[in-house]
Amino acid sequence: MTTFGVEEEFMFLDPETLRPVDVGTHVHEAMAAEAEWAPIVNHEYLASQVEHTSAVFTTLTEASAALDRFRREVADRASNLDVIAASVGMPFQAPLYPTITEDDRYERVVSDYRQIIADHQINGLHMHVGIADRDAGVRALNRVRLWMPLLQAMCGNSPFWRGVDTGFESWRGIVVRRWAISGCPPAFVDAADYERRLRNVVGVGGTFDTGMVMWNVRLSEHVPTLEVRVCDAQLTTDDTLLLVAVVRGLVTTALAEAADATPNVAPELLDNALWQSARDGLRGRQLDPISGSMIEARAALDVLQAYIADQLEAEGDREFVAAGIARLLHDGTGAHRQRAAVHAGGLPGLARLLRESVTAPV
Repeated sequence: MTTFGVEEEFMFLDPETLRPVDVGTHVHEAMAAEAEWAPIVNHEYLASQVEHTSAVFTTLTEASAALDRFRREVADRASNLDVIAASVGMPFQAPLYPTITEDDRYERVVSDYRQIIADHQINGLHMHVGIADRDAGVRALNRVRLWMPLLQAMCGNSPFWRGVDTGFESWRGIVVRRWAISGCPPAFVDAADYERRLRNVVGVGGTFDTGMVMWNVRLSEHVPTLEVRVCDAQLTTDDTLLLVAVVRGLVTTALAEAADATPNVAPELLDNALWQSARDGLRGRQLDPISGSMIEARAALDVLQAYIADQLEAEGDREFVAAGIARLLHDGTGAHRQRAAVHAGGLPGLARLLRESVTAPV
């Protein structure tokens, strides 16, 4: 079975204002002092964050247990500090300028990106799928990149910014477009072409090393994986694992295809579809990478499931994905659920949703 791992970012929020609280360093240091958590907990860019860098998994079942356990631990520690641990793309309320975790690299980011940092208060979900080598990774990347708009539509979980409904499903998806290099990567000839073009941009603008190339899908520089980075942090473990299963299915399907099977989608259409997905989510039309046309979101999800069906079956994920997509269409994205919580119960209702989503699957 194909291996995978996840990186989930959590933000600590004041339970009344839903504004970030800078206790991330405290929580990280306390967890890192314990053998059970030290290998998988990391500090993050913002002082209000911690990150779960998971173990390597082969099944969704083992991943579910591990992700739930970490979430409960972070939630318990947050409760002891009278804050909420939220798995959300951006906080409801935010300071004019965030507190940055003390770190030489992060200080370099602040120096290079300047006022952009004021709005860069985001939480992401990064998914890694194991690959045999970097040439295999490039073959998969060339195909998987075309599905980024639909993944963006499925993952929206950041509708609010500084107390205002942005009208977008993923305001985070718009904010990250300000980075020097972001969005969908181009297609590459092979791994050598990827490495040459990647390193050609280092030293230009804010790209002081390869880690600052914020493509939505890229080859990891540290482990033998293809990394998908387009998604907002997700409310629940099941929300996360649905996206993980889809991404694993896309990567394994891409690697099983013939070398000349990559559809030709114009880069301007791909980029515009990505922007539209951040705004409309599953409420609008979506890019069908197979035909290269825009179709209704439900139809696009049908195309996706048909495209990866064989690999989902091989990994044992087909029923989970079918049920997850049905749930997504019925309950809506995280953004939809956040808006519904505010409509029904104001900020206390949203606080309750964020707290309960982390402590137990919905």
